[in-house]
Amino acid sequence: MSLPEIREAAAAATVRIDRAGLVLLSFGNASAVDRHAGVFAIKPSGVPCAETRPEDVVIVSLTDGRVVDGDLRPSSDTPTHLELYRRFPGIGAIVHTHSASATAWAQARRAIPCLGTTHADYFDGPIPVTRDMTPEEIGADYEANTGSVIVSWFAEQGLDPTALPGVLVASHGPFTWGRSLPDAVEAAIALEAIAARALDTLRIVPDALPISTV
Repeated sequence: MSLPEIREAAAAATVRIDRAGLVLLSFGNASAVDRHAGVFAIKPSGVPCAETRPEDVVIVSLTDGRVVDGDLRPSSDTPTHLELYRRFPGIGAIVHTHSASATAWAQARRAIPCLGTTHADYFDGPIPVTRDMTPEEIGADYEANTGSVIVSWFAEQGLDPTALPGVLVASHGPFTWGRSLPDAVEAAIALEAIAARALDTLRIVPDALPISTV
């Protein structure tokens, strides 16, 4: 895609996650990568998601994370997106939200068990939650270390990011991804719905079993 096209896509996705009720104020972002051009487009910092325009979107180098085009500061989560793009070569877009139910699971540091068919349609197994970050990781380059923890957790657990297009960052919130921004946004919407239904299910039956073991 051209730079105007990925700017348009990133802005539209950012507005869409707001309309879907996945974000509040500026607490969320979306990005899209152009690997041929070696750049990605990401929401700017501090701009409410609902008000993000294509001309606000910032273009960032995939090589070193520097801004190559745009007048605003890129999202504070840019280093996380950069690390995921570098280490997960099959993805083309990323969405980060603080959606209510998924964030509750992240803050509880609990993976979301696969309790039903909707979950199974979108995620191959439990939606993972990362390990806690160390004080050193939090204190220095927190956002870049967030990306590194996601990548290392998938590697250590033998997880395939193309089969599991999302993760809960412990004590933080969800990140989702896909080959395109529509895919990544759909995964974010599905993850929040799955998280909410899992909470409801476990309120009714606290020891409900995963679908594959019923």
